[in-house]
Amino acid sequence: MAAANWKMNLTVTEGLVLVKEIKAGLPSPLDCDVVIAPPFTHLVPVMDIAGNSGIQVGAQNCFHEKSGAFTGEVSISMLAEMGARYVIVGHSERRQIFGETDALVRTKVNMILEAGLIPIFCCGESLEIRTSGKHTGFVQSQLLEGLFHLPAELFSKVIIAYEPIWAIGTGVTATPEQAQEMHAFIRQAIVEHYGHDVGDYSRILYGGSIKAENARMLFSQRDVDGGLVGGASLQGPGFLAIIAAACG
Repeated sequence: MAAANWKMNLTVTEGLVLVKEIKAGLPSPLDCDVVIAPPFTHLVPVMDIAGNSGIQVGAQNCFHEKSGAFTGEVSISMLAEMGARYVIVGHSERRQIFGETDALVRTKVNMILEAGLIPIFCCGESLEIRTSGKHTGFVQSQLLEGLFHLPAELFSKVIIAYEPIWAIGTGVTATPEQAQEMHAFIRQAIVEHYGHDVGDYSRILYGGSIKAENARMLFSQRDVDGGLVGGASLQGPGFLAIIAAACG
């Protein structure tokens, strides 16, 4: 799976040019899921351009209430009616900049699943936590608080994205061995909670300064099932190379 998180980048016009470029360069047949998560303002135009190409569209966030006097927010029902299929939840930027807690992320996960959409659940540790050696315990706590309350049937719909905060937008990438170590830990935590029938088939993506140059090596790791891509998804050739690595 290759998922693009455009964050707050590209105008609608620029975004549509990029989607056309990606659409034209997709491998055929397309043997993996390709998701683009643009800003809210771009969702419908991107869907229209994507058409039946195989590109799926997701949102970068949703609000945690169904409706009400919440100026500037977007509800999950609005996203579902638009045709969005995925919603990113728990991204480190939402947690750090906007103060989203594990409890709030859990509420959003529940709402996304209730609406029939697929959460891309982000987890990951800061550099301070990594260097202290507490990174596995920290990520396990995020899983326990945000996901492990779900019954197996619902949990199996969730996609997990491990994003070490120290590697997001910094140009520093976890080594393939570091990525595999944490992905294996996450998978084992799932197995211990839900069993092999769920854990072995859970999709766990890596995110954090993925580029065309390192994607194939990262995705070749046993427990890495693709990537959630930030900056490198804003350029057609680079993201197409990442898609090729994910689908290979």
